[in-house]
Amino acid sequence: MKKPLLILALVSTVGYGAYRVLGSDSAPRAATDSDQLVLDRIWIDHMPRNDKDVVNVFVAITEQPFGAFQASSSWKGQYELFQYTATGSELRIVYPQSGERDTVKHKARRCTEKQMDFCLELDGGSRGVKRYYSREGWEVDGVKSATELRERTDAHVDALVSAPR
Repeated sequence: MKKPLLILALVSTVGYGAYRVLGSDSAPRAATDSDQLVLDRIWIDHMPRNDKDVVNVFVAITEQPFGAFQASSSWKGQYELFQYTATGSELRIVYPQSGERDTVKHKARRCTEKQMDFCLELDGGSRGVKRYYSREGWEVDGVKSATELRERTDAHVDALVSAPR
């Protein structure tokens, strides 16, 4: 009786392991995958040096899907929202205000540059800057509106400015 139970446990364990390694259609992709790493995360071009330093922010949320390019200090800022379609390492962006379109190629990876954990390169866009950085814990979960996104990114920028050096 012990041998069949042991075999059943072994088969179940191997099956579950194969499922986790190979994934399923509903399982999220690993956060190290460049195509997924770029999404649902706040990206900045540099750490602000003071409360008047303008920081460029990029974020693309999977929930709607929508995103924003933002340039702001603690005192002044501007942003432009966009809708997008993600295909592999490309974001096909539409700016609803103007109707303009961009096809942006992205490459996100782990890095240790500028005291950050992740680096992002954007190529082909007409907004923002070409290189951004992010950290562990800067994931954006559950954002469902542009107002909520703007509030979340503003809070991150303000926290960076007021953080001790």
